[in-house]
Order: sequence, then C-alpha cells, then structure tokens
Amino acid sequence: MSIVELILEALSSLTLNKMRTALATLGIIIGTGSVIALISLGQASQQSISNQIQSLGANLLTIMPGSQSSGAVRGAAGSSQTLTNEDAAAMSSTDQLTDIKSISPEFSKRGQVVAGKNNTNTQIVGSTPTYADIHKVNIASGVFIAQRDVDAMTKVAVLGPTTATDLFADADPIGQTIRISGQAFKVIGVTVSKGGSGFQNPDDMIFVPLTTAQKQLFGVDYLSNIAAEAVSADVMTAAQDQLGYFLLARHKITDPALADFSIMSQNDILGAANQITGTLTALLSGIAAISLIVGGIGIMNIMLVTVTERTREIGLRKALGAKKKTIILQFLIEAIILTFAGGILGTVMGALVSFIISKVINLPFTLALHSVALALGVSGIIGIIFGWYPARKAANLQPIEALRYE
Repeated sequence: MSIVELILEALSSLTLNKMRTALATLGIIIGTGSVIALISLGQASQQSISNQIQSLGANLLTIMPGSQSSGAVRGAAGSSQTLTNEDAAAMSSTDQLTDIKSISPEFSKRGQVVAGKNNTNTQIVGSTPTYADIHKVNIASGVFIAQRDVDAMTKVAVLGPTTATDLFADADPIGQTIRISGQAFKVIGVTVSKGGSGFQNPDDMIFVPLTTAQKQLFGVDYLSNIAAEAVSADVMTAAQDQLGYFLLARHKITDPALADFSIMSQNDILGAANQITGTLTALLSGIAAISLIVGGIGIMNIMLVTVTERTREIGLRKALGAKKKTIILQFLIEAIILTFAGGILGTVMGALVSFIISKVINLPFTLALHSVALALGVSGIIGIIFGWYPARKAANLQPIEALRYE
C-alpha cells in the first residue's frame, strides 16, 4: 500500500469511532494549548516590560548615590547623599564625556498632594527641562518645566495623567492649584500617558522645578540620581565608563572599589528583566508540557485498545500478504494523525486564550512562529513515540492466532 492509501485508511479507521478519537486527542489539545498560551503570555509580558523600560528614555544611564560592594565602577545603588547639583553641572559642561548627549539632575520623593476635596500620595520629581528630553516625556496639554522656573524656584507643577485624574477627575487641571506638603503650586501641564503600574508608575508622578523641590519642599542640597543619555546604543558601555571615571576623579577617589556612586544601564535592566521573564516562561511551559506526555500516554492506551479490537483484521491482512512494516506504518500514521490534529487544535485554542487574556490585562499580543512550530513538532514526535509500541504489537501478531481471536 502507498503512503496515501495508508493515510486514507487511517482516517477511515479514526472516523469510525468519533468519540474515542476526540477523547484521545483531548490531552494533546490541552497540553499544546497550555504551552502555546504560556509562551505567548510570557513573551507578551517580556515585551510589555521592555516597552515600559524603554519608555523611560532611550540609551539611558542612571547614576545613583551610594557605596559599592564590587571592584568595578558599576555596582549596587545605595541611599547616601553623594551626588550634588555641582556634579551634574560639571558633567554638563565638561568636554570629557564625548559619548554623553545630555544630563538630567533629579530629586524625587513621595508626598501627599491635595486638590480641593481630592488627595493622593504620589511621586514628586524635582526636574529640569532636560528631564523631558532624556526620559521622553511628552506634553498632552500645557507646558513642561522651563529653565526660568528652575532659576526662580517657581511653584509650578506638571501632572502625570493618572495623578491628574485622581485630583481633578474629568476637569481640566491647567491653571488649577494643588497643595504639595501644604504649599500651593499652579498646574502648568499634563503629560502624555506612557502606561504602567506599580510604585514607580510614570503616569503617577508630579514634576516640579528641581530647585523648588530641593529648597522649598524637602530642604535638601543633594540629588537622588542623575540621568544621562548616551549618544547612541552602540556606545552605552563606553559612556558608562566615561561617567564612572569622571565622577571618580571629581570625588577624588582613586580606587574604583571605593566609589560612592553606582551606574545602572538601561541595557542591564532590560537584560535582567528579560532573563527573569524568560526563565519564568520556560518553567511554566515545562510544567504545561507535562500534560503533553500525559496526552501521549492516553493515545497509546487508545491505540492498544484499537489493536485488540482489530486483531482479526490484522490477522486477515497478514494472511493476505501484508508486510510487518506496512502494519507498523498504518498504526503509526493513525497515532501521528491524532497527535498532529490535537496539536493544531491546541495551537488555535492556546492562541485564542492568550489573545483574550492579553486584552483583559492590557498586554501586547504576541505569537511567535517558532513556538507554534515547536508545539506541532513535539506533537508529531509524541505520536511516533507513543504510537510505536501499539503498532509493533499489532505487527508482531501471528496470522493464525489473530484470525482465531474472539
């Protein structure tokens, strides 16, 4: 018999008992669907995190105050007060930082904000005009902090969209007055939403002039961090080293292991986040793949029952001259059809579930072709592995004994 004839024969045999065929493929459908859904959601989470990190700024380097525990310029961020406005000014004016495009000195702290009867606890960010350029902050209405506001320590504020909604609901906040730590500030702008959540939600912030935040709101003379933008993604490492050695020299520190600051690269944060989400996705997908094994065992059991039911048919075929490999191939094809069909249906189901969940929790929907190919390939391999034993058992039946079987 040709391959086409064997396939048609297998399809005919499978359609004789539709309920059994459906139950046999159910385990593969669930297993494949689970793997596809988890891989898709994992990749969507990874993309969402990457988008949020990249929305904070392109080619971003963040200098944090604090001592280091390693021997390199890059290290863990601390909470000391070792960065000053003078450091930021020196970095902006020097010609040594050839790979740095711009500098943004910043001071941030959470505070209570009141507008009429509404109030919220949010992040207060003391910033300069370069903050908007480095962190890619766009204005939906009004204007951002200007240099004259920083020089004159004016009490003006720019609201994130979440904060604006919390304080003013649907009303226009431009020109309205809010109170931060009991001091009145005039709202001059509202930023465009970046999307996000959690403690450092970029939409849940209030921007005020840096000098106003330092001198009038919080009474400090230091910075919480300095943001720097590299000229391109290709020179991120060189820019990071330039910043590190410049500050070491400025702070008169000869041993990098004793640095009183640390530098975080956007690429480092992205890499760590992608590694974490990738590991979690692989772990969950591995757990879901166990159901594929269970489904394969179910198919093997169904095929063994089928062999038993068709013993007389097998004996007749062998008596008429059917070769052993033909019998094996026929039952293998049936098992592969079951698993492959289950894999296709499972892929569709997994993609649909992933799409629905992504829309519900506001994640970008992704479906990588390699994950689909992997799922279908594994389904086919399971069909071969778990279909081999029943097929071999059928082929090894003796014609006379098979024909006598009741």
